[in-house]
Amino acid sequence: MAPPPPASMPLQQRLMHLAQTLQFGWFVGHLTLLFCSLRYCLSYLTFNYYSRWARFSYRTAFLAAAATYGIVVYKAYRARSRQGARQQPGALALLGDENVQYLLMALVWLFGRQIPLALLPFTVYSVFHVATYTRANLIPTFQPPQQTPAGSASPGRPATKSSPLADTIGRFVKEYYDASMMLVASLEIFLWFRVFGSAIIFTKGSWILLAIYTVFLRARYSQSSFVQTAIGQGVARVDALVANQSIPPVARQGWETVKRLGRQATDATDINRYIGGKGQQVPKKAQ
Repeated sequence: MAPPPPASMPLQQRLMHLAQTLQFGWFVGHLTLLFCSLRYCLSYLTFNYYSRWARFSYRTAFLAAAATYGIVVYKAYRARSRQGARQQPGALALLGDENVQYLLMALVWLFGRQIPLALLPFTVYSVFHVATYTRANLIPTFQPPQQTPAGSASPGRPATKSSPLADTIGRFVKEYYDASMMLVASLEIFLWFRVFGSAIIFTKGSWILLAIYTVFLRARYSQSSFVQTAIGQGVARVDALVANQSIPPVARQGWETVKRLGRQATDATDINRYIGGKGQQVPKKAQ
């Protein structure tokens, strides 16, 4: 993330300098997503989720999500070009980038039918992105760090005094990040079952959506330890449930068959086989 403008500049110039960066557009996109998600949540709670404002909020939220991830993908492309990369990544390698995956899914949800659950993972990400940008860029722009008196700084500590609000935001991000990423992973898994439920009752376009989202979730499983942990916990719960003596043997056998087929499908769809194996670069974290 780019540093805030120099403290020596007047406030108006600092704000102009900040607003002219792509990173600020990225921040505005996440902020827009948060406001639209809140507005849509209010419509959903009042059972008006197909009203004009609800539809507008839902579509605008995913439009903002597509814009933010598009900015990140573009910046990565521009950075590789500036470094003189002779060849840009191939299609499969590009699809291995988490930001590309979220960009494509944002477009899918933008043009697809409304599924409220699909909005929640993007919303959780946006909470932390907005908080991080506010701490690292907005607060230092409005309130530049103050220099500590000479000789009062402890060894190993910065010579500037940060904002108490920035420190509070930093503690919030550090304390709740892992739990929130587990929440995102669980929401993405629940969303698969939501889409699968629509598919088995043959809702229009649901099988195509199920195929697309299954590919996305498979990629998330390959790249996210949180998704792996969430699925592992879910499998363990079902294992404990079917181990009960009151469960018919045919149910236990069916569950073992499901697990075996799942492992086979996971091995057969390992993207590492197609984009360079274990030596590939670790995909970047979604931003």
